[in-house]
Amino acid sequence: MRKSIMSLGKLAFQQLEKGNLIFYEKDLKEFGIDIRQASLCSGVFTQMLREECMFQEVVYSFVHLSLQEFIAALYVFLSFEDNNEDVITPQLPSSSTGIVLYEEIRPDNIYKSAVDKALTSQSGHLDLFLRFLLGLSLKSNQTLLRGLLTQTEGSSQSNKGTVDFIKDRIRKNPSPERCINLFHCLNELNDNSLVEEIQIYLKSGGVSEVELSYSHWSALAFVMLSSDEELDVFELNKFVRSDEGVMRLLPVIKASKTALMNSCNITWRCCENLALSFGSCTSSLRKLDLSHNGLTDSGVELLCLGLGNPLCKLETLKLSGCKVQEEGCASLASALRSNPSHLRELDLSSNNLGDSGVKQLSAALEVQHCKLETLSLFECSLTGTCCEALASALCSSSSSLRELDLSRNDLHSIGLELLSAGLRSTNCNLETLRLSNCEIEEKGCASLASALRSNPSHLRELDLSYNHNLQDAGVANLSAALGNPLCNLESLRLETCGVTEEGFSSLASALKSNPSHLRQLDLSSNKAGDTGAKLLSAALEHPGCELLKLRLSFCRVHGDGCCSLVSALRSNPTHLRQLDLSNNILGDSGVKLLSALLEDPHCEIKTLRYSYTTYNNTSFI
Repeated sequence: MRKSIMSLGKLAFQQLEKGNLIFYEKDLKEFGIDIRQASLCSGVFTQMLREECMFQEVVYSFVHLSLQEFIAALYVFLSFEDNNEDVITPQLPSSSTGIVLYEEIRPDNIYKSAVDKALTSQSGHLDLFLRFLLGLSLKSNQTLLRGLLTQTEGSSQSNKGTVDFIKDRIRKNPSPERCINLFHCLNELNDNSLVEEIQIYLKSGGVSEVELSYSHWSALAFVMLSSDEELDVFELNKFVRSDEGVMRLLPVIKASKTALMNSCNITWRCCENLALSFGSCTSSLRKLDLSHNGLTDSGVELLCLGLGNPLCKLETLKLSGCKVQEEGCASLASALRSNPSHLRELDLSSNNLGDSGVKQLSAALEVQHCKLETLSLFECSLTGTCCEALASALCSSSSSLRELDLSRNDLHSIGLELLSAGLRSTNCNLETLRLSNCEIEEKGCASLASALRSNPSHLRELDLSYNHNLQDAGVANLSAALGNPLCNLESLRLETCGVTEEGFSSLASALKSNPSHLRQLDLSSNKAGDTGAKLLSAALEHPGCELLKLRLSFCRVHGDGCCSLVSALRSNPTHLRQLDLSNNILGDSGVKLLSALLEDPHCEIKTLRYSYTTYNNTSFI
């Protein structure tokens, strides 16, 4: 039995060193193993090795990789115990005499050699072997192998030397993955000192304020990966805000489903390793938020090495405020062309992309199998020129875009005219369009309304707030489309658009014509007055009206307007859930009417905001 195990162990160790998991019959014979003869005499070989036919040739392998690693470790351990032989770093003949001078080998030298050998492996193929070997060094484990060992006296002194050696290797900063395995090795040797230190930091809740050593960072990663809790969301800023923190915690990031790393002082320096991490087939990462870090185009280019890898399964990437410009956009476009089928959401807000950057990105959206659904280009130094390329993407049969945010860009009406060409296309499936503060005027609104009449069935949410020159004429155009029974718009924001009574009249008419779709309407900071409120109230009374949220803050509504709204809600009380009348001078009479409305058992309002007599005294329920 012992001889058989040593033969198998030698095979296992030497083939593991080479990274071989499959052997041929000639390999077995090289180590003195006759599989056919052995199977007649002992079950050891047949229980440990399996035989398969591959490419018309018989091949062998251990029944499980961990068995090969354990048998290899046992062979190394028994070779030393029985023969004082170091098979990891065998003693070589003298270069001058050719004679091997054997010296007594200390046990901790064997373990130290094994540690260094495992650290040289980029793939980590010796990690589990090393842990098995160190586990065998403990007396408590040796008693389980009494039948194979000639002595079972573990050396606490040698273990202490090995522990100190491993800690030294952790301090010398090998790769994060190798460090994690070294902590598993310390665990095998029953040493938890570094882990206990980091657990104290974690309990204090002030890790991000403490200057941690390399060893402590690795201990932190080990603790988090060893936790019974699933790593759904990892928030880097709870622990550190630096490139070094990212590098040391890469194994944790790789194992998490969501990594929130926004505002963490990260630069381009860690981006390549980060890309290698989420570009791996073993990565669990699906959502990565790197917003408000100084990555620049250089960092984005490095990130795209991982993003463009077909093995990358990242679905959400947030790069808001990362100093990305045209070159970064080009890298992202290239990555999307190489790996178009996974990314669903891309946030590039608050970057100086310019029209040329967005044009390159838009071209990538037309690639077949591109699955990008949400694109945020809020405040990206864009003009109306880029809208032609975006429209082309919306027209493409390959486009999956469902949500587009172009707010706070100087698109003007010409931009919306160009974009509307895409919205008219039957291939366009856009559901959310945000155009807040884009300098859009009546002419642009007319183009948008025309597009909505041509293709009314997809758009669900439209934000045109803070386009001060939209005014009544623009709202009239929009209302004509909104009144179409085929229009499925559910949310409309027109805050601060210069709308007066006339515009409110147009909207009220549209709501009466098509009352069953709109769920949210924001008309805050417009000049409604009591007349506008009365006109809107007439639409709210319609039995088909299903509006859930209505905002009329800062709309110059007084007691009379409030009275009309309350009357309408009494007539049709079953739908509205939120009403905002804050910063209007409703007077005591208006407040009393609202209070009485809330007491109506049929009233479904859950949130009500209003003011008493001044703009500063606002109450809500």
